[in-house]
Amino acid sequence: MHSLLSHPSLIHCRRLFLKDFEVYINIGVHDFEKKAEQRVIFNVDLYVPLEQNTPKHDRLDEVLDYDFIRKTIIQRVQRGHIHLQETLCDDIVNAVLEHPNVLAAKVSTAKPDVYPDCEAVGVEVFKIKQN
Repeated sequence: MHSLLSHPSLIHCRRLFLKDFEVYINIGVHDFEKKAEQRVIFNVDLYVPLEQNTPKHDRLDEVLDYDFIRKTIIQRVQRGHIHLQETLCDDIVNAVLEHPNVLAAKVSTAKPDVYPDCEAVGVEVFKIKQN
């Protein structure tokens, strides 16, 4: 797999990630999807410049706390039903990019229980802040 850290804009970044965060949420366009929560798997990569995420004294306040990623997802899904994974990914990537230390982000969602004959269906989006 090709690393986004090889992208020229991200060469001096550290990648922080949240992998396979499973949440039951109200998502979908079909009537049956609006009646029950579905399992959604989130994967998020944040790219933070090394000078803003390299601790000098081994303290949490010197880096971006991983809780920020989880809280951002939870806050979004608690706002209520969402129709599309595309909208959900866009909302989350835009929210994490609001953090002053995040230069770029990649967000993916996957619904593993949609079809019995495949692992999951999903969406992924990647954005770099514009200077």
